[in-house]
Amino acid sequence: MVMAVAFTRYGRLYYLDPGEHTPRVGDKVLVPTDDGPEVAECVWAPQWVSEDIGGLPVCEGPANERHLQREERNRRRRAEIRVAARRLIRHHELPMKIVGVDYVDTRPDVDQLVTIYFSAPHRVDFRELVRDLARTLRARIDLRQLGARDEARVQGGIGPCGRDTCCSTFLTDFEPVSIRMAKDQDLPLNPLKISGACGRLMCCLKYEHPLYQDFKRSVPTVGCDVTTDDGVEGTVVAYNVPAETVYVRDRETGRRVACPKASVCGSRQAYEGAVAQGARRTPDVEDDEYEDDGENL
Repeated sequence: MVMAVAFTRYGRLYYLDPGEHTPRVGDKVLVPTDDGPEVAECVWAPQWVSEDIGGLPVCEGPANERHLQREERNRRRRAEIRVAARRLIRHHELPMKIVGVDYVDTRPDVDQLVTIYFSAPHRVDFRELVRDLARTLRARIDLRQLGARDEARVQGGIGPCGRDTCCSTFLTDFEPVSIRMAKDQDLPLNPLKISGACGRLMCCLKYEHPLYQDFKRSVPTVGCDVTTDDGVEGTVVAYNVPAETVYVRDRETGRRVACPKASVCGSRQAYEGAVAQGARRTPDVEDDEYEDDGENL
């Protein structure tokens, strides 16, 4: 069985083995981390999955009142740290923007650990800032600069599709995305149209790209003459890959007709058969011509 939790509302999902526990959606549970058990909210109740998934951390059970009080204290502490850090950043006149704050009070090697994530247009010398933060907060300070994509992951937000950003919900790491993927998906090459909240190319271009490649390999190309199962003769003018639909321009009426992929694949198979037949004949002709040229030489 597998369950999913989130440490923040609408934050990234983490999958757990529920073990002997059966929490419901909305229940607070304890999640094992490197810094000890932390409180998270159950987003997906335990359910059976078809695949055998191993190596998941095991839920440590429901959070009691003591755990919830500690979580509330740490939440207030993080808010205080954010305010103090912003004040000292303004004092040192550093071009930094705080993205997130982590506060740990359960590590055996340190009493309090404060991790501050920030973004900046370039590398920043924050040595004086660290000393002032350590003196003000009386804790060990760890400053980490984030790139544009990591900043969007930590802050979260809404993507152009109207849903929560992929990086802040289910994506585990970033993979390279190229403009070629946008071309293969027939998207407008307008940066405003194909960029995410981070200002970089949208991550969905990467993991949706194989779907478009497989679809285009199995249907007639744009400009190919086809005949559908309904007897419509025309030319392929566009695709709708998520709906597995091919748009055909009717040769007689000029109307644009939406056809299921299966209704035009017969023409695709006939076309590929003709190409394969021609490919089998072509080498013989080329070999004859090459031999003739050799004799002339």
